[in-house]
Amino acid sequence: MEEMPLLTADHLGKTYVTGDARVTALAGVSFSVEAGDFVALMGPSGCGKSTLLHLCGAMDRPTGGTLTLNDRDLSTMEDDELTRVRREQVGFVFQFFNLLPTLTVADNIALPCLLGGMQPDEAERRAKALAGRVGIAHRLSHYPQQISGGEMQRAAIARALIHQPALLVADEPTGNLDSENGANVLSLIKQLNRELGVTILLATHAHDVAAAASRVLRMKDGRFA
Repeated sequence: MEEMPLLTADHLGKTYVTGDARVTALAGVSFSVEAGDFVALMGPSGCGKSTLLHLCGAMDRPTGGTLTLNDRDLSTMEDDELTRVRREQVGFVFQFFNLLPTLTVADNIALPCLLGGMQPDEAERRAKALAGRVGIAHRLSHYPQQISGGEMQRAAIARALIHQPALLVADEPTGNLDSENGANVLSLIKQLNRELGVTILLATHAHDVAAAASRVLRMKDGRFA
């Protein structure tokens, strides 16, 4: 029996309504992502790539079409179901890291597991293991303001992977880093995709970042170009 794609979008649309104004952010896109893929969504600001990323990460609900993750239709889910999908099946990496300043690096990484009800000892073990894999084992007791931007993004990547999600979504993950740190983080993402088989959907406007992916989907005006 042929395996289903991990993620499938079919004529997926998103329209925002404010008063009498209607803005179409996505105009009916269709694509699929296989387990283990590394796919880049590439295009200029306002092309719809972040909107598509947020839909695929169960952070928003489409206004048209269907979207399935692990053969479950996200487009018909209630808010509590989407929250469960985000917590259990999706990892997030953002441009501005989104680490909590009052928590140590270790606690930031462990947080998704703790929120999911995992025992603290097991969450700590996983955090240490992932910190070592992403090269920040020596920073576990530090706070975010005490480490570099590249190290913060490495911590964010570890946090995104600690609950072993089916899908990692990354929105401009190198956009807030200098060129050297950006290249290092991108290399790490490629390594995790290759060695752990993590499925990655990444949004970027940069050609060099998109070139790291195994497949590039170019977007313009809410559609694939």
